[in-house]
Amino acid sequence: MHRAARVIVFVAAFNCAAAAAQAQYSHRREGFWLGFGLGYGSSNVTCDQCGSGPRVEGVTGFLKLGGTPNPNLRLGVALNGWWRDDGVVTESMANVTTSLSVYPVAASGLFVTGGVGFSSYYVNSAPSFDGVGWGLTGGVGYDIPLGRAVSLTPVVTYMYGGVGNVNEAGVGTARTQWRQNVVDFALGVTFH
Repeated sequence: MHRAARVIVFVAAFNCAAAAAQAQYSHRREGFWLGFGLGYGSSNVTCDQCGSGPRVEGVTGFLKLGGTPNPNLRLGVALNGWWRDDGVVTESMANVTTSLSVYPVAASGLFVTGGVGFSSYYVNSAPSFDGVGWGLTGGVGYDIPLGRAVSLTPVVTYMYGGVGNVNEAGVGTARTQWRQNVVDFALGVTFH
C-alpha cells in the first residue's frame, strides 16, 4: 500500500474513533489539568554570523499544567521542546512559557493557545554551545474526549526564541542575535 493511502486510512480510522468517543463523552473543563505529548517538528535558526540555516527535522515534546477558571479558558505553564541527535551531537531548543488556552465554544474541543516566557538553545558538541533568552509560543489544537477526565489532544505549535547571544563553553560569546523557531505537530493526552 502506498504511503499516501496508509495516511488516508489512518486518518479515516482516527476520525471514526474520535467521533465515537465524542458521542459518548462531553467536553469537561474544570479544575486542575495536565497534558503531555510527543511529535515531530522542524527548526530553523538565524544569527548575525550564520544567516538563516536550512530547516532541520527533530523530535518534539510538551508538558503543560494549570487550572481552569471557566470552561472557555485554561491558564498554566508549558514546556515545549525540540531535539535531534545525528550520532555526533545532540541539539535542543526549548520554551518555558505561561500558557493561555482559549476555547471559543465551550461545548467544542477546539482551542487556540499561546504563551510568553523563556527560550533556550543547547548543543553538546566539543565544545558545547548554549544560550537563553525570551520566547513565545502559539498554536491550535483539539481535545477529543476519550473518557470523563481524559482527552486525546492533537496540536500544532509554533515556538519562537529570541535567544540573543549563544556562548561557547570556556570561550564566551560565539554567536549574536540568535533567533530560533520550531513548527511542531504533536499528539498528546490531557487529563482534566
